[in-house]
Amino acid sequence: MKLLYITNGIHGSGGLERVLSIKASYLASHYDYDVTILTLNSGNKDLFYNFDDRINFYNINASGNALRYFLSYRNGIKKALKEIEPDIVSVCDDGLKGMLFPILFSRKTPVIYERHAPKLATTSSPKRSFFKTIKTYLINRLMNFGGDKFDKFIVLTKGNLTEWNLNNLKVIPNPLPFEIDETYMLENKKVLVVGKQSYQKGYDMLLSIWSIVQQKHTDWKLEVYGKLDATLGLEKMLEELNLKDTVSFFPPTKNIIDKYKEASIYCMTSRFEGFGMVLIEAMSFGLPCVSFDCPFGPADIITNNEDGFLVENGNHELFASKLSQLIADKELRVCFGVAAKKNVEKYDVHSVAAQWDGLFKKLVLR
Repeated sequence: MKLLYITNGIHGSGGLERVLSIKASYLASHYDYDVTILTLNSGNKDLFYNFDDRINFYNINASGNALRYFLSYRNGIKKALKEIEPDIVSVCDDGLKGMLFPILFSRKTPVIYERHAPKLATTSSPKRSFFKTIKTYLINRLMNFGGDKFDKFIVLTKGNLTEWNLNNLKVIPNPLPFEIDETYMLENKKVLVVGKQSYQKGYDMLLSIWSIVQQKHTDWKLEVYGKLDATLGLEKMLEELNLKDTVSFFPPTKNIIDKYKEASIYCMTSRFEGFGMVLIEAMSFGLPCVSFDCPFGPADIITNNEDGFLVENGNHELFASKLSQLIADKELRVCFGVAAKKNVEKYDVHSVAAQWDGLFKKLVLR
């Protein structure tokens, strides 16, 4: 079966790239799918994650003003569909052009939409205005209009279902990238966070929380790995809060496995999420997690007071209290960690890939 994924890029270190590398590689190697991944303006960039050698790559170049860009993209997609002749098309593009795919292109083959981000990722902003409110309203209308035209609209969590008033919705979660057999003692005085610096990830809140935690636990360190963004002013916050000695920001690393192994607690202060891939990654290493109960993902993944703590969204003091509780109580860390490792087994790649295989075959044979 020929499977075509359409996305913007696969060379970065983000969650979508990681998920696609795992999922597409597994379908190619275990289910014998003929997989092609179509990207936009990717050129000859090096891949951050590993993709199976059996996967084909197809790149479209688009540039110029808005009209030229759109025409180049549309003509490139049409050419690719004609050359590849896929049995299934899966659109992994959270932008508006991805949402409007069924309208822009003919429907000779089943087309699936994979939504990797919540609506908030498109409509949320730290600054509000009348014009942004109108823009948000129009984008929402277009997204709902386009989303309804897909054969299946896939979201990652039960919470995501509440965002969309569509009849073609289905939940398929992201798969775990690792199979970890070891058990770690959670003795290192280190808290880990993974994700790019952005408004979404809430690192301004993270530093505010850590300044509270540090008042009692001066010997613990916070390490954050992800794409850096100097415009957010996080380095200035470190200085103002006197956290330079206990907080370190690092760029993305390919050996993130080692960082999970070295940590004793994982925390997430996101304002919103599409899923929370880093949570299931951390929990697969037996790390207890503390996370805001943001929309959407953490509530599907963390069982509160069993394998981690879910904290009221935006409550800095409560988050600091729960994080401090785990820091002070090693026995609790270990207990939560054991439960975490067991509870994320449902995200095993074998199980998730089987759901995708079943969906693809059902759409092709209908």
